[in-house]
Amino acid sequence: MLRLYEKYLEAVDDFLVKCFESQKPLIKCKPGCSICCEAGEYPFSRLEMEYLMEGFLALSISEQQQVKKNIKNLLLEKASFNGRFMHKCPFLSSDRQCLLYERRGIVCRVHGLAYFEDVDGKKLVKLPECSRLGLNYSEVFDGKEVFLEKFNEFGVKAPIQQSLNLNFFQKELLKDVYGLEFGEIRPMLEWFINTEA
Repeated sequence: MLRLYEKYLEAVDDFLVKCFESQKPLIKCKPGCSICCEAGEYPFSRLEMEYLMEGFLALSISEQQQVKKNIKNLLLEKASFNGRFMHKCPFLSSDRQCLLYERRGIVCRVHGLAYFEDVDGKKLVKLPECSRLGLNYSEVFDGKEVFLEKFNEFGVKAPIQQSLNLNFFQKELLKDVYGLEFGEIRPMLEWFINTEA
């Protein structure tokens, strides 16, 4: 199943490369920028988590120990936290690189893009968090409002028309071609509760 999932990810990546390319003038993503990895819940399906953990086993012993320590500390923080627990990804290295970049989840692959999301029957633009920090899409966003007419000034037609949420990737985009079952979706940390992280 995981080898089939790798084939599926190749198709997902091909699709996302085109999305990023179409938005390139408004994208500031680069190696070492880890804003999207600093505060999130990182929803992962069972299949994505199995794939991630297969990669974890190939990390060096010291990297595995660091990730385990990160997870343990985050679970302790989460236990005494009320509300939505936003946290740094435990797989982010001290030099702000993803230790499992090639195995990252779909939510991680989509980070950085703006797209239309259907919310209560309205089409709203979903922006990456870094837009509030003067990075991606900051030229068309003033901190409160997205100015769709400004996209053309940068050679971009509009945000991605397709909602790039997990539902799209797991239920619509080529899923039937590969016959994959993604399983339950949970925030990443919840996959480690009651395990020996």
